[in-house]
Amino acid sequence: MGVLDGYRVVDVSIAMAGPLASMRLGDLGADVVKVEPPGGEWQRHAPAGGATGVAVNPSFLSLNRNKRSLAVDLKAPAGRQAAHDLIATADVVLQNYRPGVAQRLGLDYETVREINPGVVYVSISGYGETGPYAQRPGQDLLLQAMSGAMYSVGRAADPPLPAGTYAIDAITAYSAFEGALAALLHRERTGEGQLVTVNMLDAAIAVQMQELSVFTVGGVPQRRGSEAHGHTYIRAPYGVFETADGHLALAMPPLGALAVALDLPELSTMDTDVDGHAKRDEITALVRERLPERSTDDWLARLHEAGIWAGPVYSYADLLQDPQVVHNGSFVRYEHATEGPVTTPGFPYGFSATPPSVRRGAPVTGEHSGEILRELGYAPERIAALVHDKVVLVP
Repeated sequence: MGVLDGYRVVDVSIAMAGPLASMRLGDLGADVVKVEPPGGEWQRHAPAGGATGVAVNPSFLSLNRNKRSLAVDLKAPAGRQAAHDLIATADVVLQNYRPGVAQRLGLDYETVREINPGVVYVSISGYGETGPYAQRPGQDLLLQAMSGAMYSVGRAADPPLPAGTYAIDAITAYSAFEGALAALLHRERTGEGQLVTVNMLDAAIAVQMQELSVFTVGGVPQRRGSEAHGHTYIRAPYGVFETADGHLALAMPPLGALAVALDLPELSTMDTDVDGHAKRDEITALVRERLPERSTDDWLARLHEAGIWAGPVYSYADLLQDPQVVHNGSFVRYEHATEGPVTTPGFPYGFSATPPSVRRGAPVTGEHSGEILRELGYAPERIAALVHDKVVLVP
């Protein structure tokens, strides 16, 4: 039994932010029904990295476990009625259509609230429900670029640098997940449903609470120097450095301790907090020139002995073999009906009484259409007619 066992989530979202948010609700035990067109959700046909599967590509599989699929044509009146019947049983409805699309499909908040007054309705957008950018597509890289974050890393001579993950999609997903849980708690206390709005732009701004406050309150501008640096607002050395046989990451060491560990007496006369910012390029250059003299393991042993924050730089292959990752059970392994044994990232939280679990793998399109409609009280003849009219897909 999960924390959200007994709750139903109707997920009409696509791509990453919405599906990741609803998957987290499913991981906690909610019955998540993914409503998608008979042709399948967009992510089924856009495999990340070009990776394909037997019936479900890894990209879709990674974002849609613990869900059931109802494949229905929402543009057909009968299909829309089926969605409305499902929504009447929901605790949460989650969508990330562009503004106006949900209304055209009869899935906007006002319509849904008429059907189910106590529902928690989570609406995810790129830039906000209204405003000059409301109709723009909300895509991770575009929001990273707009957020200002790309100018917090690298050298002044470098182009703006994006993150190595779909950071804004993930941050937005967790904001929606958090909003849904908070609204459900409010409903438990008051009986009231409500509209929860989340947008990628505000999520990208909010997650930079430290950096942007240093700028808005402290008046310190972003300043990239001549040396590569991991973050403009963190003192040197901070970043990834080459060693004799690879790389290591080094984070904000006290300069006196670093002077001893690296045998760099030049650092011993510097003030960690003052010179760590004022002489950032000089410090970084000294460290960059010294580290190629020894192997990664040699340096990490020295740095760890000195109590300095340092660590290896992993590839994905390295990550999977790390003893702490193995110990934590950071990845889950299970048997998928069409893809066979799969390994995917697991859960970012643990509960002593109600732990998350994988109850089902990502569904094939419409895998549960008949099952869900039967639960809504649809007679076999009615389901057969919907399938015959191609309003509903049953594989």
